Amino acid sequence: MRKENKVELVKGLTEKFKENNIFYLLDASGLTVDQVNSFRKKCFKQDVEYKVVKNTFIKKALENQEEDYSEIINGDSLKGFSGLLFANQTPSGPAKVLKDFRKSLDSDHPTLKAASIESDIFLGDKNLDSLSKLKGKEEIIGDIVLLLQSPAKNIISLLKSSENKISGVVKALENK
Repeated sequence: MRKENKVELVKGLTEKFKENNIFYLLDASGLTVDQVNSFRKKCFKQDVEYKVVKNTFIKKALENQEEDYSEIINGDSLKGFSGLLFANQTPSGPAKVLKDFRKSLDSDHPTLKAASIESDIFLGDKNLDSLSKLKGKEEIIGDIVLLLQSPAKNIISLLKSSENKISGVVKALENK
């Protein structure tokens, strides 16, 4: 690859990291071509992008970011074969795709090397289960709205259900 092409690749990857606040770094070595194609299809269906990139390009692109990715850059995450999963909507999307794909292979491969969710770093495959349970912003906002509505709904339903009881109590007190 010519130097100009490498520079363009790093620039493109740098922009990709800036545009996507969610990325996963995988070790997908040992997969067959058919398995990789199947994995790409699963990713595409879930609006997750899968790229295979050399570690040196990933490292340079991460060094160009405003956020601190030194845990990934200086650790063991950028050793061996590396694939990237990008998502900009749901933080659990890539983790769910990865878990689903593993289940279809009945294997623990590909493995998660590292993940970044809104600049928070998760290192190692041990975080995959917790990452797959993360909620997106829309889900969290919906939960908050439901929590805020709940007390008001409870009060209104109590008042409506006890209208007859309150009037009966008032009449009983009036008769005394």
